[in-house]
Amino acid sequence: MNYFERAKYFKTKKRLGQNFLIDGQAISDIIDFAEIQPDDTVIEIGPGVGFVTEQLVKHAKQVIAIELDEQAIKELEKLNAPNLKIIHNDILKQDLSELCEGKVKIVANIPYYITSPIIAHLLGEIDDLNNKNRNKITDILLMVQEEVARRMVADENSPSKQYGLLTILSQFWADVEIVRLVGRKSFYPAPKVNSAVVKLRVREKPLLELSDYSHFRKTIKSAFSQRRKNIKNCLLSGGFAKENIQKALAKLGLDENVRGEKLSIETFGALSEALNEN
Repeated sequence: MNYFERAKYFKTKKRLGQNFLIDGQAISDIIDFAEIQPDDTVIEIGPGVGFVTEQLVKHAKQVIAIELDEQAIKELEKLNAPNLKIIHNDILKQDLSELCEGKVKIVANIPYYITSPIIAHLLGEIDDLNNKNRNKITDILLMVQEEVARRMVADENSPSKQYGLLTILSQFWADVEIVRLVGRKSFYPAPKVNSAVVKLRVREKPLLELSDYSHFRKTIKSAFSQRRKNIKNCLLSGGFAKENIQKALAKLGLDENVRGEKLSIETFGALSEALNEN
C-alpha cells in the first residue's frame, strides 16, 4: 500500500503540526503494540487522513477518531466503516468520559508542539486523583518526538535534561516504556526530528501514597524551576521556609547542594512529606 502517494495529495497544515505516518511497517507495529481485542473501544487522537484508522477499525469493536481538521475529516468519512465514529474537536477540549461507556484504549499520533498538554489532559495532574479522562483509559500508545519519549521514561540517572516534570507526571500515573523508534522518513512531510512510540499502562492508583498530593506537586515544581540551582535554593525560591528545608534535607540525609534532577521520584515523595511535617 503506497501511503506516500496517498498522503501527498492532501495539503498538510503546518499550523496543526500535521506529519502523516506513511511507513506501513510502523503502522502495523502500532496495531500490534496497542494489543487491541475484539471488544475494545479505541479513541484515536489526530487520525489525519486515516492510515492508522483504517487498520484500527479492522481490530476494535469501535473506533472514535478525534480530529480538528475539517479536510482530514472528509478523508476519514471515505473509510465508510460502520464501527468508526468521528468527532470534530480539539482533544484538549474533549471530555473523554462523554464519548462512550466503559474503558478505552488511546492511540495517538499527536502534534509534537502540544505533547505535554495532551499528556496532562489524558492523565490529569499529579494532584488530580479522580481525573475523569484517566479513569476512562487502560492504555495509551503515543507517537512523540524521540527527545520527549526519552524524557518520559527517564530517571535520576539519566542525562539531566531528560529527567524533569514531564518524567514525573508520566510515571506517576502510568507505567511507561518506549516500544519503537521511528525515523523522520517514515512521515510525510518528513519532520526535522526522529520519533518514538511510547506505551503508557495507566495506573489505578498513583505511584506513591502521600498525605498531600498538592504539596508534592508544589515540591517538584519548585525543584525543577531553576535547573542550575541546588535543591535548597530551588525550594527557597518556591516559597518554602529555610528552616523547614534544612530540617527536611537533614532528616533524609540529602546534601543541600544536590540538584533536583538527581533525586528519584520516591525521594521527592519523601521530601514532600518531610517538608509538610514542619
